[in-house]
Amino acid sequence: MSESKDDVKKAARLREARAAILDQLGHVIVGQQGTVEEVLIALFARGHCLLQGVPGLAKTLLVTSLARILDLQSSRVQFTPDLMPSDVTGTEILQEDPVTRARSLRFVKGPVFANFVLADEINRTPPKTQSALLQAMQEGQVTAGAQTLALPRPFFVMATQNPIEQEGTYPLPEAQLDRFFLQSLLNYPSLAEERRIVTETTGASAPELKPVLTAAEVLDLQDLVRRVPVPGPVVDMAVKLVRATRPKDEFASDQVKQWVSWGASPRASQALVLGAKAHALLEGRLVASAEDIVRVAKPVLRHRVVLNYQAEAEGVQTDDLIARLLDAVA
Repeated sequence: MSESKDDVKKAARLREARAAILDQLGHVIVGQQGTVEEVLIALFARGHCLLQGVPGLAKTLLVTSLARILDLQSSRVQFTPDLMPSDVTGTEILQEDPVTRARSLRFVKGPVFANFVLADEINRTPPKTQSALLQAMQEGQVTAGAQTLALPRPFFVMATQNPIEQEGTYPLPEAQLDRFFLQSLLNYPSLAEERRIVTETTGASAPELKPVLTAAEVLDLQDLVRRVPVPGPVVDMAVKLVRATRPKDEFASDQVKQWVSWGASPRASQALVLGAKAHALLEGRLVASAEDIVRVAKPVLRHRVVLNYQAEAEGVQTDDLIARLLDAVA
């Protein structure tokens, strides 16, 4: 009973922190409320986030600002075609003792050893370097030579990619995309939002961001998300929704069989339930519900469902297909 009361207090703390984070971000980010919410869902569900949008939509600013607000150690990696895996994870260097002249190898940690890692334009680097980061995301550790080093906790990766340029890019394979908890899409701002952006960013004053949570509090709240109860029917809904994306599954519709090459993996079912838990807590509720599954379905599934050539020829969008599946499963 005491643990339950303690969890209720922590849930209230998360709700207060959410309001404070949104208030702080509002000083530097105009609009993009849906993306901000999805980033917070991924963070507290202990996942990683992939941001996709055209240049100039404040993807990088969102990441760096959130790291400052959460008082986390952050780093940025600008992915380029010549970037090597050691540029991300670190490298061993040969050093000599000035007294004994003995030589030994010393590992110099790379930018991945931070709480908050921004992988800027991740699709501009070859798969070999992409996999170095994604291995760290999956296992929470880096292997260098004969030693394995744990990454700091919390560990959160936000990767950005530009969808409009194809030359000089290396699209992430579907198996690697699956490592991202969710994919958030950034859209152009409205007329009023763009006017506010221009007004606030062309002046002389610069907003100061204040920390809202510490690393220890983020870890505690991530553990709290895991303890959120989920009713059996809600779990069934998540599982059936994911299975409905697989063309050869019994739950697959005729449209899925016609348009989908590969459906989502069980990792998507896990992400749906965890995302629903995080969303419920952020909204001030202590139990996940079907509406939480609906809220996180598109960002969780859109990068995990592979459409075939027929779907592309007919102009079928992944989000539209997910919406139809939600109606059918609900």
